[in-house]
Amino acid sequence: MTIQAELIDASHPYLDGRPKGHFINGRSAAALSGRTFDTHNPATGEVIAQLAEGDASDIDAAVTAARAAFEGPWGRWTPYQRQAFLFRVHELVDKHFDELARLETIDMGAPISRTSNFRNFILQAILFYSGQAVNISGETLRNSLPGTVTTFNIRAPVGVIGGIIPWNGPMIGQWWVLGGVLASGCTVVMKPAEDASLSVLRMAELLCEAGLPEGVVNVVTGYGSTAGASLARHPGVDRVAFTGSTETGRKIIEASTVNIKRLQLELGGKSPDIVFADADLDAAVPGAAMGVFSNSGQICYAGTRVFVQRTIQKEFVERVAAFGRALKVGNGLDPDTQLGPLISQKQLDRVLGYMNSAVGEGAVLSAGGERIGGGLAAGYFVQPTIYSDVRNDMRIAREEIFGPVMSVIPFDDLDEALHLANDTPYGLGSAVWTRDVSRVLKMANGIKAGTVWVNCYGMVDPSVGFGGIKMSGYGVKGGRHHLDAFLYQKTVYINDA
Repeated sequence: MTIQAELIDASHPYLDGRPKGHFINGRSAAALSGRTFDTHNPATGEVIAQLAEGDASDIDAAVTAARAAFEGPWGRWTPYQRQAFLFRVHELVDKHFDELARLETIDMGAPISRTSNFRNFILQAILFYSGQAVNISGETLRNSLPGTVTTFNIRAPVGVIGGIIPWNGPMIGQWWVLGGVLASGCTVVMKPAEDASLSVLRMAELLCEAGLPEGVVNVVTGYGSTAGASLARHPGVDRVAFTGSTETGRKIIEASTVNIKRLQLELGGKSPDIVFADADLDAAVPGAAMGVFSNSGQICYAGTRVFVQRTIQKEFVERVAAFGRALKVGNGLDPDTQLGPLISQKQLDRVLGYMNSAVGEGAVLSAGGERIGGGLAAGYFVQPTIYSDVRNDMRIAREEIFGPVMSVIPFDDLDEALHLANDTPYGLGSAVWTRDVSRVLKMANGIKAGTVWVNCYGMVDPSVGFGGIKMSGYGVKGGRHHLDAFLYQKTVYINDA
């Protein structure tokens, strides 16, 4: 095992190279099998820690702890107590945020400039959920029954949640699960991605430091095919919240039939970003570019299909190519870095495979297209890449690449743009760049996607939320309907006679 000491604080307990256990019932726990696996810094390829390799037995132990907590004192906490607790969490996360941001950068590669900017978003999310904790309400309902009968409904927590989150932003991703759990009174077993688990383990520690009872939040590390699959099919789990690929989402849907689990799924995307000829290119070029390149393209709703009106395609491609070439790619701990590495060798090979096939299908390489060598050769870096004259039926336009690869597809008029935008099995994000209000309304109403951005890309507010349709999944993250997935409706009939 090797640790690149100059790039990390070796005194941090998560970065000292020693094995890290699961977090079950309020304490660290080694895998019951005794097995561990390495986790790497994707910017250097170096091992930074060993994690417990969870399997069905570890999941079972975590679910047992979560069930006991749900049926124990935590189940009797009042809405005010849960809200006050989230206030304490807000202060503690703020206090430790620089540590969390650095840990995230080292663990999954995102530039420190990006992870540090998550502070306001995460703190805002925590306060949003604190408000939701005291706003769970039922209804008193009129009925047409004979005699005197009072009817009303109650919204009650569903129980134990299985939270399976991806590696592309676990510091934020975990709060789409934790927020609903802590506001509603549920408990949770989290299974972070094997490539990026450290910030999730650290957050669980902070929650307990803030006064969370043992067993309310548990974290089991391991592989999706073992620990994740066990969590999805565990009969003691009442609901699964999953973010990840559509392929894995299908398996979770199948696993949910064991006990008819409720599901919230955010799956893949191949989002259209549509630039009309009247758009302000000074805004649209960087906006569309970072809609693809942000987080090195590792965002579910990345706008990787960029539809550009044919009359401005040449100018747009020239400008966006120059923008991409000017981005600084490097180790995320460098404060000047704008794009970090891909998460792993496996993901690097996947992205390079798409790049190698694109030109063969007829796309024109306008910028990038190669792995970055030199001083970054040990990491998983690729150049921001732009292909022009792409057809909507090419692989790079149909399949989710999850890398910094833009496909520029020309169109002639609004109807063609709308048709091409919707010609995809996905429906997560979308955007329109134009100065024409009438065109905005037609596109916003016509695009089949869970989110439509206008003259911007990727803005998300936890109090507003977002979601997807078609093969991008179902359910919402954030907004006033988010908590619905953590609650069920219980109807009460009282015979007053």
